[in-house]
Amino acid sequence: MSQNNQAIQEKKTDKELYDYQQGAINKIFEKFDTAPDDYHLLYQLPTGGGKTVIFSEMVRQYLKNHNKKVLVMTHRIELCNQTSKMLTSFGVTNKVVSSKANLDDQADYSCFVAMVETLNNRLNDDKLDISDVGLVIIDEAHYNSFTKLFKFFENSFILGVTATPLSSNKELPMKGNYDELITGETIENLIENEFLARAETYAYDMGLTSLEVGSNGDYTVKSSEDLYSSPAMLQKTIDAYKKHSLGKKTLIFNNGINTSISVYYAFREAGIPIMHLDNTATKKQRKQILDWFHETPNAVLTSVSILTTGFDEPTIDTIILNRATKSLTLYYQMVGRGSRILNNKSKFTIIDLGNNLYRFGPWGADLDWQLIFKSPNWYADRIKSDEAIEANFKHDLSDDIKDEFPKSE
Repeated sequence: MSQNNQAIQEKKTDKELYDYQQGAINKIFEKFDTAPDDYHLLYQLPTGGGKTVIFSEMVRQYLKNHNKKVLVMTHRIELCNQTSKMLTSFGVTNKVVSSKANLDDQADYSCFVAMVETLNNRLNDDKLDISDVGLVIIDEAHYNSFTKLFKFFENSFILGVTATPLSSNKELPMKGNYDELITGETIENLIENEFLARAETYAYDMGLTSLEVGSNGDYTVKSSEDLYSSPAMLQKTIDAYKKHSLGKKTLIFNNGINTSISVYYAFREAGIPIMHLDNTATKKQRKQILDWFHETPNAVLTSVSILTTGFDEPTIDTIILNRATKSLTLYYQMVGRGSRILNNKSKFTIIDLGNNLYRFGPWGADLDWQLIFKSPNWYADRIKSDEAIEANFKHDLSDDIKDEFPKSE
């Protein structure tokens, strides 16, 4: 047994797993023990269910019982660092394979954490020895960028973890890269057992037929910004906030930096404490903004997509979806930022300004993930179009029309 494995075995952690988390680990290891060495397994668990906790404990147990190494892949550097810290808290000594990391000491480590693009470069340059990697874990596995690395791990067991086992590319379904899906607890079960907060949703009827769909299958930034940066829409966002969330900690998601900046100025002019964050912020600026958001009870933070993954702020009371999306994964990621539970928080608010509720159903609805995994096109083809959604809207009639047609509703 290696020194690393010995250290893992002897070190005690203060991490206690919930029964459903331990049950998931048992299921995955049972599959690991019976499936071929090159098996590709996908595990689904809702945002807030503790996916990182589960696979960190798996790494600890794996290294304790096997003389092979583990590689954990993420799609963003922030997630690399968070994952590394979680593994360390479980007693797993690990090395982050960054673009600047010196890999001369790689033989001293049994676990590596790497961002997909950096790892791809290091492997193509033969800078990292992966000949002894027996287990590969992929966080946020629904991103297609990981699949180009599978060729390097033809003899490794690959475990993908995600809250939504639906590929971001319709042409590259997850069933093409994974042999099987194991589903975890449902959102409703996690709510019932007080692991997640319950959502109260306020959905506004939005006219979205001006939005255009881009090559990625989702609404374009330009068409979204034309709509959501308009004075009328900015006022609607402020009015919705004041009606349902005034004085509460609120996170706003937009489809475009210009929209987020417009929201920032509109809210600030209305006297509402607000900050804007996007991917152009420096590490120092990001920390200052997120510290302010954490410490300010009535803070409003407007952003684009930078906080959809790897951001954990349980004090959030309200999520405003100031955008529309055709991505079920993005919908669940955005809403999930508000679902973390606290001692004094058992529910949170969703303000939907993008017809997302009508398009996908309520957050936490009983989705058949196995069917979605096996037949993603069948699911995608049944998502309601904007025209179908808007055809069901009931429009308020003006007083003049009501007088002229008294029997109209």
